Amino acid sequence: MTDEENLTYIRHTLHDRAICVLIPTYNNVGTIGAVVRAAMGYCDDVFVVDDGSDDGTSEVLAAIGGIHLISYGRNRGKGYALKRGFEAALKDGFAYAITMDGDGQHSADDIPLFLKANQEWPGSLILGSRKKENIVRSRGSSFANNFSNFWFAVETWHLLPDTQTGYRLYPLKKLYGLHLLTSRYEAELELLALAAWHGVGIHSIPIDVYYPPKEERVSHFRPALDFTRISILNTVLCALAGVYGLPLLIWRKGGTILRTVGALVFFLFFMMLIISPSVWIYVKVGKMTEKKKWKLHLLIYHAARAVTKRIGIPGATFTCNIDPSVDFNKPSVIVCNHQSHLDLISLLSLTPKVIFLTNDWVWHNPFYGFLIRHAEYYPASQGIENLMPQFRSLVERGYSIAIFPEGTRSTDCKIGRFHRGAFYVAEELGLDIIPVYLYGTGRVLRKKTYHLAKGPIYVEVDKAMTQAELAAKGTVKDITKYFHSLYVRRFEEISNKIEQDV
Repeated sequence: MTDEENLTYIRHTLHDRAICVLIPTYNNVGTIGAVVRAAMGYCDDVFVVDDGSDDGTSEVLAAIGGIHLISYGRNRGKGYALKRGFEAALKDGFAYAITMDGDGQHSADDIPLFLKANQEWPGSLILGSRKKENIVRSRGSSFANNFSNFWFAVETWHLLPDTQTGYRLYPLKKLYGLHLLTSRYEAELELLALAAWHGVGIHSIPIDVYYPPKEERVSHFRPALDFTRISILNTVLCALAGVYGLPLLIWRKGGTILRTVGALVFFLFFMMLIISPSVWIYVKVGKMTEKKKWKLHLLIYHAARAVTKRIGIPGATFTCNIDPSVDFNKPSVIVCNHQSHLDLISLLSLTPKVIFLTNDWVWHNPFYGFLIRHAEYYPASQGIENLMPQFRSLVERGYSIAIFPEGTRSTDCKIGRFHRGAFYVAEELGLDIIPVYLYGTGRVLRKKTYHLAKGPIYVEVDKAMTQAELAAKGTVKDITKYFHSLYVRRFEEISNKIEQDV
């Protein structure tokens, strides 16, 4: 990807994820023009709040086209300016705001870092931690930052390297206490503490910072007055931590434990006392005819739909979008990205006429392995070519074959490398391919974790790609590459849409 293509991607992705840039400014006539134009080089949606400037800043901003300008006559403080900017961005439909200072200390070249962090931790508050190398800071500034970091840790039980940074990405729909926001510099600490208490994820990324020579700096920080205000706020926050922050933490952690334990108890009860005994009796009594096999698939289908549509996965909201042209009665190869143990139950609720390739752990599972084996699911370890006779028989009986082309669950929810097996099966059996995109299962139940988080689960079933369309893509290798690119692109589009509200 060229530099120009990368810049275009950044601009489009910021817009698609509803991310704007917000720059509060007061009497920064010498720097504000360059700061705004640099931000516009990366982002099409730039909000500037002129906090009552009287040095010519207003005239500079008026000459810049294409920005959302908010101005008022009297200086009200950074906290007030941020509040006005957040309100305007929310009103215009933005989900996130990257805040930069107007004095030139923040580099617009770091905006892509905030975008990357937002993609990795959607819904989180991202702090730009200032690199300390080659930066000359006053002893007072260093003390104030260390002082703030210490008391923030006391108040919220979060250790952060730079709580005073103004270069941040805020999830606008998770701004707590905005109507109570203080008007000056301490407002940023207040927003941070409230976010921590309410369970908003907080992550730090390293950023560059530029401090001009002391004689050239324009600072509106009043050490005595503002440090006193921050100290008073810290005192209040420490008191609130015990009566407000701690109960919220206990409630949130308790909810996570209850969700996880409740889901585990339900699963064990449902599988061990109802499904597994019923299936064992059903299989052992009488001959296993084609009709009995079909009824077993119907049982699995209705059980999966009961969980996803009626009972629900604790903490998760389930949504499914199926293209009207999709016909699950016609055998095909169903391909899907793989994120979590929850993927299987999400897909099983789509149709009873499907079998899955699974890993050995699932096939030999002590709770539901018996069901999996008698439903004619097969372990991928047996090899695609060795399984072709079974696949051919299943297709002749009207079943589709579902395969995860990544072969393993993703640890970061991103699309991994695709293997050729699914596309080889489609070619050998002359089957259409139905693409299925899964979002959210890997965030609700991450790989290598044992607790359920809150979040949306979204399943999208796209229209089938016919054998004629597949043949036009080239060889199996070419088709594999095509589908990998398709999944990367479509998954990012789905993520950009959903992660505006997570």
